[in-house]
Amino acid sequence: MTAVIPILRSFDEAKAREFYVDFLGFQIDWEHRFEANFPLYWQLSLAGCVLHLSEHHGDASPGAHVRVAEADVDALRQTLIAKDYRYAKPEVRETPWGNREMTIADPFGNRLTFYTEGKALSVG
Repeated sequence: MTAVIPILRSFDEAKAREFYVDFLGFQIDWEHRFEANFPLYWQLSLAGCVLHLSEHHGDASPGAHVRVAEADVDALRQTLIAKDYRYAKPEVRETPWGNREMTIADPFGNRLTFYTEGKALSVG
């Protein structure tokens, strides 16, 4: 096995583009519709992260949570804050296990947590 590609449910193409492309900076790799006025299924990518978004009923449930490793979550936050996206003002927090994490909800109730790994705490 070489990759896992999450499928996230979406309901509005314009809102998805505004969030994933304009705000987060993903690029659209490809789009598919069976015919005009059918649901959209598409692939987005940003660096090594690949996501599929689907408007098809049954492909995925809203409310999924995806974790994305990020080399510098604080720098990513600064980039996102500078875009002044009206629906998200993400904050970074330090976890008890030493990671720095930033969780952002998309317009469909899915959550993406970007994280930079810190020192692992020992157990015991």
